[in-house]
Amino acid sequence: MKRKRRIIVCQGCQQEKEYHGKEMCYKCYRKFKWSPKKIICVRCQRERPHQSSGYCNSCYNRLFHYDRVKEYNIRKYHNISLEIHQKITQKCVLCGFSKAVDLHHLDGEHGNNNLSNLVGLCPNHHAMYHKPEWKEEISIKLMEKGYTQ
Repeated sequence: MKRKRRIIVCQGCQQEKEYHGKEMCYKCYRKFKWSPKKIICVRCQRERPHQSSGYCNSCYNRLFHYDRVKEYNIRKYHNISLEIHQKITQKCVLCGFSKAVDLHHLDGEHGNNNLSNLVGLCPNHHAMYHKPEWKEEISIKLMEKGYTQ
């Protein structure tokens, strides 16, 4: 049995549309009257709109989609796999810092993704390499460690 469609003049947009709720069409109801249920997020413990599984939107995306987005971006910008990127950026080859490590191309060509051309540098050493006053010093340290340009 088909459901009978009820046509009304929407209180939001003043157009004749199918009734959804509160004397409004679906679009106006979602815009003006509906609001997502607020929960205490399981991960961040803040009161936020519910996404799924007891998480807020940002925590849900971080837990369930972050790796796929990161893998896509690494493949897009560096044309290497996530596993290779993680192996190279485990720690800075100069100081051993491991909390944040950038991928650096030794020859300066971003199209050359040969493994011998890629090295992990912490943000400080990476920035120093790209500044003229410290480039020579960082280059010498890299050569001492066995990385040629």
